[in-house]
Amino acid sequence: EAIRRWFLPEATVRWHCTGEEFTVEEYLRANCEYPGSWTGEVVRREAMGELLVTVARVRPREGGTAFHAVSFLRLEGDRIRQLDEYWGDDGPPPAWRQAMGIGKALPPGREE
Repeated sequence: EAIRRWFLPEATVRWHCTGEEFTVEEYLRANCEYPGSWTGEVVRREAMGELLVTVARVRPREGGTAFHAVSFLRLEGDRIRQLDEYWGDDGPPPAWRQAMGIGKALPPGREE
């Protein structure tokens, strides 16, 4: 109930990585019924007028693969009109890129 209040009733939510669009009720159901027990934290937030961009790190409480979610929240007043989310698994670079010997590891907790 607390999360529902942040959305306009006609708001839409899009998960672009899986090509899905949800109503607020469908979005809440998808999150509430997602398998497992999860925890997360917002690690970055940028505001640009009526657009809020957040980066969150989400991980299972019992260990396993963590994820990063980048969310674009289009606001109308103080409520969400549209939410576009992009999810990606955390993990090491792919073997083909490791073989190139380029790049370096980010310091832990470095999200900017």
